Amino acid sequence: MIKVMNVISDTNIGGAGKCLLTYLEYANRQNFDVSVVLPAGSLLKPHIDAMRIKTFEIAAMTDRSFDIKAIRELKKIFKAHRPDIVHSHASLSARIAARQCGTTAIAYTRHSVFPPSPLISKGIGKALSGMINNYYCDGIIAVAEAARKNLIDTGVDPNRITVILNGVKPVDELSAQEKSDAKNQFGIHEGQKVVSIIARLNPVKGHEYFIRAAKKVLEHGIRAKFVIAGTGETLGRLRQLSLELGIDSNIVFAGFLDDVCPLLNITDIQVNASFGTEATSLSLLEGMSLGVPAVVSDFGGNPGVIENGKNGLITPQRDADKLADALVRLLGDDVLMDRMQAGAKELYNKKFTARIMSENLECFYKTLLEKGGKKK
Repeated sequence: MIKVMNVISDTNIGGAGKCLLTYLEYANRQNFDVSVVLPAGSLLKPHIDAMRIKTFEIAAMTDRSFDIKAIRELKKIFKAHRPDIVHSHASLSARIAARQCGTTAIAYTRHSVFPPSPLISKGIGKALSGMINNYYCDGIIAVAEAARKNLIDTGVDPNRITVILNGVKPVDELSAQEKSDAKNQFGIHEGQKVVSIIARLNPVKGHEYFIRAAKKVLEHGIRAKFVIAGTGETLGRLRQLSLELGIDSNIVFAGFLDDVCPLLNITDIQVNASFGTEATSLSLLEGMSLGVPAVVSDFGGNPGVIENGKNGLITPQRDADKLADALVRLLGDDVLMDRMQAGAKELYNKKFTARIMSENLECFYKTLLEKGGKKK
């Protein structure tokens, strides 16, 4: 039995937390004894408890990668329970504590993709960043090829990096009546196509380009509603933009959705327009499980999820015109849409299921222990 102790500093449930919850649900508990250390009050705890997985709460590390107090608390836990592997989800404190405790293997997952600062990607800053990450970690998981490149650009030894793509549970397909109810919920009228974007309202997520592209799609005479699911600091500005463009009646600000299933079930095309941070979008994968094709920017991990012409179309980042052209092309060609829908399901089943991700992760754990000289 391999003992794996995950450490996550998140108090809310973000992308890293969702990936962790998915793995915990699909973990092979006959061969792996999994547990989680998290800050007191984390919203992740009730979900983990429901799976009857051991949790350890500490009064430190709250939404912080490095916390000196957390190192002391984590060392107590590691010494008492002696995990074979400490798997850190962005917590540097956990990696330091595990190294000081002599843990056999230390893993770290890079869940995000963003252009690294020159402070850690050039000169002495890069050398220092690489030295810290290489010393305090035996193996690093990148959730996209773009994440792997980010790590290498900041001095990480490429031989320590393994790319393991995110996976998700399939989204339930709703009945015809349930889909009709969902359309009513989002104000979708008979005959309207649905184009959705599911992302926090942050400038780098590209919602401005999504709205400007919506204007151009509507000018082509296509009947459509454009649904924006998420909350964030740009909400007011985006509402104002839709008013200025005269398309506010075709834009739905749905807010944060606890359950994206109804929206994805009525979505014809999903959009990801990110240009500043994006790894492997979980919402794109969830849509693919239902056969929803996507139009995405060429940033970050998007090209690793969408194969241009097979399950969607890839467009240049920050280009509303090209985004609109791709949407018009897909919405206006039923044969192409059918092919993309089939391609989305095929690629999901081939690469992005929760089961595949979990099996790949556990293979990584075994390899990491073998390299550390402790075989189970």
